[in-house]
Amino acid sequence: MDSQNPQDPQDPQDPQAPQGPQDPQDPQSPRPPQPPDSLTSLQVLRRLDSGPRGLTEAEAAARLLRFGAHTVPVRDTEPWARLAARSLRDPFTAVLLCLGLVSATVAAWGTACVIFALVAVSCVLRASGENRADRSLAGLRRLVADTATVVRRADPDGPSTARDIPVGELVPGDVVRLGPGDLVPADVRLLRANGLSVRQSALTGESAAVTKNASDAPSSAYAGERTGDHGGDRTGDHAGAFARRHLCFQGSSVVTGSGTAVVLATGTRTRFAAAHGAEAGSAAPRGGARLRRVPRGRARRGEAGRNRPRGRGPSAVERSVASVSLVLIRFMLLTPPLVLMANAALRGRGLETLPFVVAVAVGLTPEMLPVIVSTSLARGASLLARTRGVIVKRLPALHDLGAVDVLCLDKTGTLTQDLPVVERAVDAFGTDDPEVLRLAAVNAWWTLQLAELPAPDALDGALLEAAAAETAPGQGGAETYDGVAQAYDGVAALPFDPVRRLATAVVRRPGRLGVHTLVVKGAVEEVLRRCDLAEDERDGLLGLAARQADDGLRLLAVATAERLARRRDWTPADERGLTFRGFVTFRDALAPTAAEALRRLSGRGLSVRVLTGDHPGTARRACRDLGLEPGEVRTAYELDGLAGAELAAVVRRTTVFARCAPEDKARIIAALRADGRTVGFLGDGVNDLPALRMADVGIAPWDAVDVARQSADVVLADKDLAAIDHAVTAGRHSGVTVATYLRVTLSSNLGNVIAMLAAGLSLPFLPMLPAQVLAQNLCFDAAQLAFAYDRPHPDALRRPASLRPRRFLRFITGFGLLNAVADLATFAVLALALHGPDAIDDASAFHSGWFSENLTTQALVMLLLRTGLSRTPGIARPGVTSPSTGRRRPGVVGAAAGALALAGLLVPLTPLGGLLGMIPLPPLYYALLATVLALYAAALTVARRVYERRS
Repeated sequence: MDSQNPQDPQDPQDPQAPQGPQDPQDPQSPRPPQPPDSLTSLQVLRRLDSGPRGLTEAEAAARLLRFGAHTVPVRDTEPWARLAARSLRDPFTAVLLCLGLVSATVAAWGTACVIFALVAVSCVLRASGENRADRSLAGLRRLVADTATVVRRADPDGPSTARDIPVGELVPGDVVRLGPGDLVPADVRLLRANGLSVRQSALTGESAAVTKNASDAPSSAYAGERTGDHGGDRTGDHAGAFARRHLCFQGSSVVTGSGTAVVLATGTRTRFAAAHGAEAGSAAPRGGARLRRVPRGRARRGEAGRNRPRGRGPSAVERSVASVSLVLIRFMLLTPPLVLMANAALRGRGLETLPFVVAVAVGLTPEMLPVIVSTSLARGASLLARTRGVIVKRLPALHDLGAVDVLCLDKTGTLTQDLPVVERAVDAFGTDDPEVLRLAAVNAWWTLQLAELPAPDALDGALLEAAAAETAPGQGGAETYDGVAQAYDGVAALPFDPVRRLATAVVRRPGRLGVHTLVVKGAVEEVLRRCDLAEDERDGLLGLAARQADDGLRLLAVATAERLARRRDWTPADERGLTFRGFVTFRDALAPTAAEALRRLSGRGLSVRVLTGDHPGTARRACRDLGLEPGEVRTAYELDGLAGAELAAVVRRTTVFARCAPEDKARIIAALRADGRTVGFLGDGVNDLPALRMADVGIAPWDAVDVARQSADVVLADKDLAAIDHAVTAGRHSGVTVATYLRVTLSSNLGNVIAMLAAGLSLPFLPMLPAQVLAQNLCFDAAQLAFAYDRPHPDALRRPASLRPRRFLRFITGFGLLNAVADLATFAVLALALHGPDAIDDASAFHSGWFSENLTTQALVMLLLRTGLSRTPGIARPGVTSPSTGRRRPGVVGAAAGALALAGLLVPLTPLGGLLGMIPLPPLYYALLATVLALYAAALTVARRVYERRS
């Protein structure tokens, strides 16, 4: 049995059913019997071994022992110290720590102190970013009732009484009562209902209340969903369990009416707990969660035929960095023993070279990466919060956001405003007829006035607005509503109720004495059933309504009837023998900024996937109206049975998925990630939690339910795609900054290490002293802080800021070898400048010359290997590019590179150079060095252009 499906059968008397007490966290523990959808209410009670009079106290106590308390599972928050210690598992941090320990062992205290400081900074930054307690449980508890009204008996023959008990004591089979304002305490099956409607926004994200009844022949979806049932009875965001009339779920609230229901599921078996990821330990947030990852290219099939992803796993950025890190770490671990053995074999040196070897290994490590990353992310997150109201809760998520190339989102509230507007009013032949709109508005107005309703519902409000605009163009507002109904006097009203799915206004036209007019509007099927029509006429009108619904419209049918005036009350029995007048069609109002935001996201190389529970026609129309080509719209049902390559191919070419339940959204996102895409997801309900956790970046608006907002990585002030566009740009800015730092640092460091290893084997002395290597690294690291304040070229922000490991490694290898050639060319320069081939035997002169050359070449690399130098002429940005050429001004990076070059040239001439074992060099060296630098700059420029052409 699928423990998340309230309709799966399990006979409590089945000898194969598990027995004994249940562990709420154990998915193999006993599960309450879940009756199938086809059973009547009496059959459900029989399956649950219960009855209309409820359980006895003894039976309830036994079931409480067996099934466990009805509570949301709690996960202990990991302490900050444990998070900091776990940060040491980061590959580069672990290697730095090992190098620091080795440095301390050989008494290289300066090197050791610097390394330990960098390790501490890295651990603190990571632990601070992950130290987010699981506050989502507090949000959950606000959506869970504290008490429930339950019907129980003291003994089997005793009378049943209703009393309030703590909700944690509810068990499957309990009979509960629901009233206005109550929170539904568990997943229940209605036995009786009287005008019951509930709001399921915490589960589905839809604000409209939905109608519930105790029908013994439930349909799989609301009968009026495609034709625009009146009173907000629309298809929420699920055509599955949440759309079944006879079921209510924990986390929803009663809006109107009352009901009696039997409890089907409690604890971790409820839809509410399942959506929160309570089973299999998936309730933990990303920061410290132990999540089960969906294998690449594969998906697990559930017992109901659906794949149910369990967890997010590493993001695309994390996977790329890990791949690059492993290659560099292998090289770093291989270098020290090779250098030690080579020096021992060729030069007879022993452990005295160990400090130099450690310094070389440290030189290969991008030790400033934590500082660059944290500074760049903090600046981007702070700017977003100040200017756009976007809160980045998990700082590394900003990098992930910059790498996102697929954005998944819902339709309602994002592309549309969840606010209906009148599209057309047509007669029985599909021809525009303003009289139909006027009659519908008369019904809405007098129902509102005579039934003393507090405010019109969404559809009535749209009718009144449209009629008022037609009556008084350019005005609108409540003051013009009187003109809608001024030709009629109200007599009586029969307001909408979820059983009839109709609303009737009885009016009198001035001057027509003795005649009352019934104006009826409501669900298409219900109105047509009460009209005096031939069977073929009724079928033709149903076909017209179906075609309108398939085009993404919701419909209300309008009919009238003339009756003799009377004094006795009008009743629903009078709603018969009607004359059909026409249809009023509605569409969802488009979000005002959605079309422009979609266009901008597309221009940034970001593709959009719409995951909605709405009718396929509704989703198709909204996308088409916004300029987003929907292509072939697929429903979630069409994905059942697909896995691996088949599923990946479908999600790759499909833009709109309709009829999506929570597990469908998570499954589609898992398939996109398995296909190599970096996915962001925008959601706002408990039903969106699986998808929020499965995506590389979870995004929620500020008005989302608490548990969704707490589980998201990024929180928007408004549910606005324009804000996401700004957040993506900020993420790409940060990603480009980090990628630039890694390119410059690793290529330069690799070249220096290769050159130093070659020099160490060919020279009778160490090519640089450990203190000189450390000083050089500190100068280079200080200069590279400027990258955190650099502004990337606009071209670099037009595509996802992804780090492709193979291309990245090719880049640093190629440019690292070019840097090594420049370093080795310095040998010849030193020999010529110091008059004779034996002059390089002077260790101090060699150290001074190579120190100057290393820092000046690194300054060139900083300027020439920045990302997006000048690939699109004519693109200008104030203070950043030149309008005529598109070339960036040096800015802060240019200033830092200039300071680095000056340090390399001047330090050997200062007393600090003397302390480090360096001496001044003759002027000829600097002239020759300038020649080497010019040739190196030209080679860098040519190599970069070749690389960009091939890329």
